[in-house]
Amino acid sequence: MSISQTVVDFATLAIHAGGYMELDRLYLQNRIIALIGEDSLDEVKPQSATQNSLELLDALVKKAKENGVIGDSLAQKEILEAQLMDFLTPPPSVVNAFFAQHYAKTPEAATEYFFKLCQENDYIKTRAIAKNIVFPAETKYGKLEITINLSKPEKDPKEIATMKNVTAGDYPKCMLCMENEGYKGRLNYPARTNHRIIRMNLNGESWGFQYSPYAYYNEHCIVLSEEHRPMQISRATFERLLTIIEVLPHYFVGSNADLPIVGGSILSHDHYQGGKHTFAMAKAPFEKEINLSVFPNIKAGIVKWPMSVLRLQGADKTEMINACEYILQAWKHYSDESVCVKAFSEDGTPHHTITPIARRNGKLYEVDLVLRDNNVSKKFPDGIFHPHPDVQHIKKENIGLIEVMGLAVLPPRLLPELEEVEKYVLGKPNNIADYHKTWAQAMMQTHEFTPANAMDIIHGEVGQIFARVLEDAGVFKRDKVGQQAFLRFTDTL
Repeated sequence: MSISQTVVDFATLAIHAGGYMELDRLYLQNRIIALIGEDSLDEVKPQSATQNSLELLDALVKKAKENGVIGDSLAQKEILEAQLMDFLTPPPSVVNAFFAQHYAKTPEAATEYFFKLCQENDYIKTRAIAKNIVFPAETKYGKLEITINLSKPEKDPKEIATMKNVTAGDYPKCMLCMENEGYKGRLNYPARTNHRIIRMNLNGESWGFQYSPYAYYNEHCIVLSEEHRPMQISRATFERLLTIIEVLPHYFVGSNADLPIVGGSILSHDHYQGGKHTFAMAKAPFEKEINLSVFPNIKAGIVKWPMSVLRLQGADKTEMINACEYILQAWKHYSDESVCVKAFSEDGTPHHTITPIARRNGKLYEVDLVLRDNNVSKKFPDGIFHPHPDVQHIKKENIGLIEVMGLAVLPPRLLPELEEVEKYVLGKPNNIADYHKTWAQAMMQTHEFTPANAMDIIHGEVGQIFARVLEDAGVFKRDKVGQQAFLRFTDTL
């Protein structure tokens, strides 16, 4: 296909996206050729595009590179891609208006429209996400999900060297601020020209709804405060979470904890994550019901899960918010040093918080409250309730919201490392990392490895280690001592 036909077809997709009309065609085509370094266009007729938006984008970027508009820099390429895909993305006011039109039909229709837009305009990096290694792992807690995260592109050494000389800016303040919408990007900051945010009113405050560009599960969304302020778990958190699942009843929504070690990667900006996905934790049953005498209409219980989870179910929104706040405050002040659970340091530093997850269960509100403690010790300097040293060869990063619910996000280093483990257990020449050897030798004691089954067995054992990681992060352990301690806490409620 000629570059002229590619430009015309791309303009056709821009018109179909709803931000432009046929009258805008010449304007669009001239804007596109300017971006790719062309100064003229052959006479070709508009037609129904025979290639999708990503295929056309690739052709345009290739031509821009041939014309010297961009070099080999990944940042330059991504900035140009976002500028081109911005044509396929209506302005924020129009996207919000379309979302509202679809929402008038059903909430699902609205999110389907917005999700599809964000895929087609390459804001959601579908091709990069497809590179992730994903597999299930059967455990005593149900089927956990394991992802080796390969989606985020790695910069080449030359680009990294160049970035050392780039002055760090303070605009946008962070990756979650609303001023990212339409931001061109720079060498050390991602391009967001094609980024759009749906505005939401949450209990009188302005919030935004967007999708994650590197999604870990279906329709992975982020709900973010317009104000750049730190994460805080409070009564207002529960009010907002329950409002969100009223507005989007087909989605779950949860919050990372608001303390270091047990929190997520961005504690500086108040936000939640949600989506259209059922995690293993949501499928886990009640293990023991508990009595919340102050809230007689709330069903409450301990969930059969490696971490310490209380599940609440009820039909009354206000009573559910009150119950969640009651448990949060009780946990923030509860100590049981016989099991290393300590609410405050001697200097008054708080150590307890909650990772909350909300969803609709039929007509009921359902909230899981995951108890978190970020104390450290001489034995466990990374965190007493953090992956312990013997499992850090698989996972040593913080256990945030997504992992809490049963989806492991593992580092890219594991792809080549597990291939070396496979060679090791098969007796082939290998470069296995020293920190995997003890684990590999233990597997060889319990499994008969063949070339046909080796990687499946290794993946299964990775799943068992992830279950152990979650047990490490659980404040009340799954043994008799830990479960008795858990009941001592619930008795105070």
